[in-house]
Amino acid sequence: MKIVIADSSHAGYADIICKTIEEASQIRGTGIAKRDPNYIISKLENGNAVIALDGEKFAGFCYIEVWSHEKFVANSGLIVHPDYRSMGLAKKIKAKVFAHSRKKYPEAKIFSITTGLAVMKMNSELGYHPVTFSELTNDESFWNGCQSCKNYDVLQSKNRKMCFCTGMIYDPHAKHTRKKQAFNPKNWERLKKLKHSLFFKKNNK
Repeated sequence: MKIVIADSSHAGYADIICKTIEEASQIRGTGIAKRDPNYIISKLENGNAVIALDGEKFAGFCYIEVWSHEKFVANSGLIVHPDYRSMGLAKKIKAKVFAHSRKKYPEAKIFSITTGLAVMKMNSELGYHPVTFSELTNDESFWNGCQSCKNYDVLQSKNRKMCFCTGMIYDPHAKHTRKKQAFNPKNWERLKKLKHSLFFKKNNK
């Protein structure tokens, strides 16, 4: 197994990457389901992605998105092929793309929005901490990318201030983000349940 910085030579994997992301989103029932192969290829060609390969077989992927004139970057589309799950590969891919992001965009804040406890745990271990959405990029193209998520109406109803996702950020200039953060899944589960109860209660009035 090798995890490498992707380039144009990996363009042939774009279709399976998109398919794997979409299928995983359908199973979870949350998240942004669709990526366009041409968009993935652009990430490969720009060196803004990492790919995991078992020989020639696709195993996993993640890419970098750049926002607000390189003030913010996000590690998006983290996916592991079903044949390689439960092996710790996602954590290795996440660490690789995070290191690549810090090297390529050393001044940028690296952020994430997610509902997944596994991703929250990985983020915490890398030094991210939870933040309000107001601390994330205000780039319209980023938030427009949420339109294919089934919870987009919730995000809109809250004026993009909150949603089921949790915002997390790594600030290279903040001392507290340079240390690994303690992760308590019970606290995150309580936060998710609180959000669901608040949103559904208001929607049912």
